[in-house]
Amino acid sequence: MGELKVFEHMQKHHYEQVVHFYDQYTGLKGITVIHDTTLGPALGGTRIWNYASEEDALVDCLRLARGMTYKAAASGLNLGGGKTVLIGDAAAVKSEAYFRALGRYVQSLNGRYITAEDVNTSTKDMGYVAMETDHVVGLEGKSGNPSPITGLGVFYGVKAGLQRKYGNADIENYSFAVQGAGQTGYYLIGYLLEAGAKKIYFTEISQKHIDRMKAEHPKVAFVAPEDIYSQEVDVFSPCALGGSLNSDTIPQIKAPIIAGSANNVLLDEDLHGRMIMDRGIIYCPDFVINAGGLINVYHELQGYNKDRAISDTAKIYDRLLEILAIADKEGVPSQQAAKIFAQQRIETIKNVRSNYISR
Repeated sequence: MGELKVFEHMQKHHYEQVVHFYDQYTGLKGITVIHDTTLGPALGGTRIWNYASEEDALVDCLRLARGMTYKAAASGLNLGGGKTVLIGDAAAVKSEAYFRALGRYVQSLNGRYITAEDVNTSTKDMGYVAMETDHVVGLEGKSGNPSPITGLGVFYGVKAGLQRKYGNADIENYSFAVQGAGQTGYYLIGYLLEAGAKKIYFTEISQKHIDRMKAEHPKVAFVAPEDIYSQEVDVFSPCALGGSLNSDTIPQIKAPIIAGSANNVLLDEDLHGRMIMDRGIIYCPDFVINAGGLINVYHELQGYNKDRAISDTAKIYDRLLEILAIADKEGVPSQQAAKIFAQQRIETIKNVRSNYISR
């Protein structure tokens, strides 16, 4: 994106706050971005990644935080969007002191931002964070690992996409290609198998996760990463890192439906959202159908009840059908329709709260 001019970018996309922090003792080095707190405190996980540059880390954090705003708003939650990225090799940097230092920086934001686990962090790590701040969710003994519920939300998104395309959401009639089987993709495959999926292909770059899938579900066929896009299936589910839907990969896709959990999976939202639409593919927006994990940890703030969390996650099915109907009516890509849906809710609540009432 060229040289990033941070304040111009914040103004264009309505960001509230960008915080860089560094702890000399532990080597903790990271960025927290708060995008929008109209609906409530910003919530978003903390990921560790060995970024090639500090600017790459900032760009990733900006994109992820904004996506969390849309995800929360489209899910009907009273939350804003935020994110934290930590720069480094997860295998080398993680320790109790490291995460307790993170907890102190989270605490310094005074409740404007709430964190949780994400890529290369765990519920155990968040337990250390919780020693220094109350502004953390996804803890052991409460909502725990969000991946199973995230996978469940994607499962409902897949069913809605099938309903929209075929008028029938019975999983046993269809075939699937899942990109990534480490966390959410692994659970999604489990739900698809339980529902009697006709055929499932998967790809994964971690040998550990490949071996696990082959041992637990030998009927799920492994394909090389470069071949996953071109599988003759009904649904392609990208469940790895973002940017995998781009000008090179979209022309390879043969599935009439795309529905997966990867955040920011469209490399360029406008260009690639339109490209998918022009090919007649139903795209189920990532931030709509991968919201199960966010819904799950949100319930932790309310007093966690797993049955209520699962019930609210199931609403992704109807919400996605509504968004796909908006896309058809307006003649716009579904990603844009989902943003319209989210922005309308943010604007509505902003106006409702325009008068001061003590509570």
